[in-house]
Amino acid sequence: MNDARYGLSLWLDRLTLRSTLTEDEREAILALPGELELIRPNRDFVRLGEQVSRACLVVSGLAGRFGQTRNGERQMTALHIAGDMADLHSVVLPKAATALQSVGETLIYRVPHAEIHKLVGQSRTLAEAFWRDCMVDAAVLSQWALVNARLSAKGRVAHLLCEMACRFGKGQSHDGHEIDWPLTQTTLGDTTGLTPVHVNRTLRALREGGAAHITGKTMRVIDWPRLRDIAEFDARYLVLEKAD
Repeated sequence: MNDARYGLSLWLDRLTLRSTLTEDEREAILALPGELELIRPNRDFVRLGEQVSRACLVVSGLAGRFGQTRNGERQMTALHIAGDMADLHSVVLPKAATALQSVGETLIYRVPHAEIHKLVGQSRTLAEAFWRDCMVDAAVLSQWALVNARLSAKGRVAHLLCEMACRFGKGQSHDGHEIDWPLTQTTLGDTTGLTPVHVNRTLRALREGGAAHITGKTMRVIDWPRLRDIAEFDARYLVLEKAD
């Protein structure tokens, strides 16, 4: 399987996690044309205010969505793992109000908006699946706003660890669960609104408290119920199952 089809298959997995698609609709997703692009670490590949004509599918690596103040300070508002169409909403809102940055080396597949419009015109079911996909991203943003405004530093970091463990595990997490962890302490700070020093102290507290441990490029859940309790984590906002 080539990289493009592999990335599209991951997105199809994400779509069918929440929507029921026919075989023809599945094949239409897998046949979407586009262009692969390898992005070096910490590079903006969609700029603030840019008028875009293609949506970006993360094939491998990790992408961050961010806003930026006039003095250059950034706040991450989303993290997109492999299989996420990071800016599907750009199909209907092509002027970028937020930007996308690679977190580590990231392979993306740029799919023309025109091709997605074509699928939407052919299938109401696909249109609803795409809409549902965008709504999940909106739910994540809403949850992050609540967490970063109301939880302690320890709760914020724990919540992000819980979320990423569930997303990488498609809803499953447990004691001993390990996931790749490409975030630096700086990026983790940009995501939770904390300084790198504060992030370092918080990670140490989670480790010493027997909840979770990040070592090198790996995050390991030590005690899932404890980590979830610290984070006040409830995975319902991720919608990791089909709607009724």
